[in-house]
Amino acid sequence: MKKLLLLFFVCLVLVLGMVKYAHFLVLEPLSFQAPIIFELEKGASAQNAAQKLYEKKLVAHPIIARLVMRFFGYDKALRAGEYFLEPKMSLKEILQKLTSGKVILHKLTLPEGLTTAQMLELIEKNEFLSGQISESVNEGEMLPETYSFAKGETKNAIIRQAKKAMEKVLEQVWQTRADDLPLKNAYELLILASIIEKETGVNAERTKVASVFINRLNKTMLLQTDPTVIYALTLGKSELGRTLKHKDLEFDSPYNTYLYQGLPPTPICSPGILAIKAAANPENTPYFYFVADGKGGHRFAKSLREHNQNIRLWLKEKQTNP
Repeated sequence: MKKLLLLFFVCLVLVLGMVKYAHFLVLEPLSFQAPIIFELEKGASAQNAAQKLYEKKLVAHPIIARLVMRFFGYDKALRAGEYFLEPKMSLKEILQKLTSGKVILHKLTLPEGLTTAQMLELIEKNEFLSGQISESVNEGEMLPETYSFAKGETKNAIIRQAKKAMEKVLEQVWQTRADDLPLKNAYELLILASIIEKETGVNAERTKVASVFINRLNKTMLLQTDPTVIYALTLGKSELGRTLKHKDLEFDSPYNTYLYQGLPPTPICSPGILAIKAAANPENTPYFYFVADGKGGHRFAKSLREHNQNIRLWLKEKQTNP
């Protein structure tokens, strides 16, 4: 009887010791002091995860990680991605993180005013995106915005997200447009917005620039906007790399608004939300002309005579501050 009691006591001590050790392994903060980026690749097994935990010195042996994962059911719930592990997390907290799907998100900014070719180049060069670009994209079809994504997201997925975002914005803004705009549909709104985007980066004057083009369209005047000529020469595939010359204004292209009346056949870049809203709700002004003021903005004019005076002021400004 004494032997049985002794055996029971020894077993109890062993069990309590194992429980205490298991508690230490699973719940006690680990000793790493600096944050760790821990990546689980797509298709990684529990064995892969356990081995990686060992290589990062987060467990004493891969078997320990496997046993803990199996006991708590984490082995079948691991989710691929990059995870940010904070100092002194416990093994259980780490495994909870690896099954949460709360991965590190990277960001890609597609700035306003870029052409589709330029946007695709940014997407292609992003080191955290995967795959090849096979999604077809028309000019102006992607919304300039900052997009968040997990490492390994496909390039096509970002393109589809940007296209869907532009669709949504265009639909919403088109529904809130001013009455009697000389625009047939949301696509023409997008074309006009792309010109406004290229003409000014000053938010406060976007609606005024929009009014000039709307006034010209209503009077069936040529738009005569330089950015459309630049697009005619490059088709958005590269920068012009020089200033426009007078002979460029005679370049025969449907994008050349010095030769062809109305809007060009497609957008000339991807406009941002502010330019789209300006095109849909321009100011009510008497202006038909504008020229740079030499300070980042523009001077607006009602008549050609006034416009020519503004051009002389601009030239004087250039001579004073070359």
